[in-house]
Parts: sequence; C-alpha cells; structure tokens
Amino acid sequence: MKKLPILISSTLLTTLFLSSCGDPNTPNPRQSAPLKAAHVNPFASGTYAHFRAQKGYPRNYAIWKNEDVLTRTNGSNSSIRIDLSAQRAYLMNGRDLAMDYPISSGNSSFPTPPGRYEVLEKLPTDKRSNTYGKIYDAEGEVVKRNADARKDPIPEGGKFVGAAMPYWMRISWDGIGMHKGKVPRYPASHGCVRTYYKAVPIVYSKVKKGTPVSIVK
Repeated sequence: MKKLPILISSTLLTTLFLSSCGDPNTPNPRQSAPLKAAHVNPFASGTYAHFRAQKGYPRNYAIWKNEDVLTRTNGSNSSIRIDLSAQRAYLMNGRDLAMDYPISSGNSSFPTPPGRYEVLEKLPTDKRSNTYGKIYDAEGEVVKRNADARKDPIPEGGKFVGAAMPYWMRISWDGIGMHKGKVPRYPASHGCVRTYYKAVPIVYSKVKKGTPVSIVK
C-alpha cells in the first residue's frame, strides 16, 4: 500500500516547539541566573568621589591619599575623625582630607565610646596591653590566647604577655588608643582603634600630643 505524506500544520509545529523548547518569553528554570551588570564608577579616576564609589567601599582595605594635603599635614594642623559605622578613619588638615583609611574598633562587648578626645601619649614600639594578651606556662607554651590578665589564672612559673600595640597613640587614660593591629572589616577590638598597617606609620608621624580626635557612630 502506498504511504501518504503526513501533513503537519504550522500551528501544530509551533505548539510542538513550545512544548519541547519552552516559551522564549518564559524564564527557563534550568538556566543559571543572569549575570549582574558590571560595576561602573561614574567619577573621574583619582578623585575622592571615585574612591568612595568603588566597589566594596567602605568595608575594603583601600587607602586614599591627597598627597598635596598630606605633605602639608603635621602635628600643628592635623586632626583625626573616626567613623564607627563605616569602620574608617580620616586624617584631616583643617577642613581638608589628607587620608581615608580602614580601622577596626571595639566589638559589641567592648565598644569604642564615641566622643571628643585628643592624643595623650605616643609610643612607637614599646607599648603592650596591660589587660589583654597571652598566658604562657613555665615551659613557654601558650596556655591561653586572648587572655584577660584581670581574671585568667597564670600557672606557677608561667607569665602573662600583653598584646603588642605598635604606634600607640593614647586618647583616654581608661586604656583607649589608636595602634597598629589586625583590622578585619568589622569591629573586633577590646575598645581600641586598630589601624591598618599600611596607614598607621603615616598617621603616627602626622600627629602629636594634643592632636584632636573625634569618634562618631
């Protein structure tokens, strides 16, 4: 018997295509999420506006310097402003910004108190914490990290060694100061303002005893 050709209408073809391939106007559940638009910084490169508009600011490790202002900044005209919410600090020359840099302030158990302060003491290398550090046994092995000398016992023959705080800049006689330390991008200290290692030598060199320091939430 002679086979007759099978005729399929255009409507049926469309129906079959959509059922097998899906409606082009309907998202495919098996398709990966669409790519996000690339971050575009609208400001001129090198400007402070460009720096603040970069991806990840303020919780990144970038440092911005106005070299001209920074060169003219010294203990006679400097001040420091610390923003706890941004975890950033700003070295100022009068009303001009000299440097914007990352810090890590006190954690929720030991918050850095906002207020107006001034640099009371500067020690470049010799300062160690009287309260927080490590406890060693008589053999010199660490038995307690992140120890509190006020309440953690020291074994017989052992010792407490306070955490090193290079570039110490005291701002209160209650033990609050600015110094070099680990700077995760969140509050993590016992109240001090840990300052990023790439920035702290510059900050230290630009302030003196009496330099104003303001801390805001």
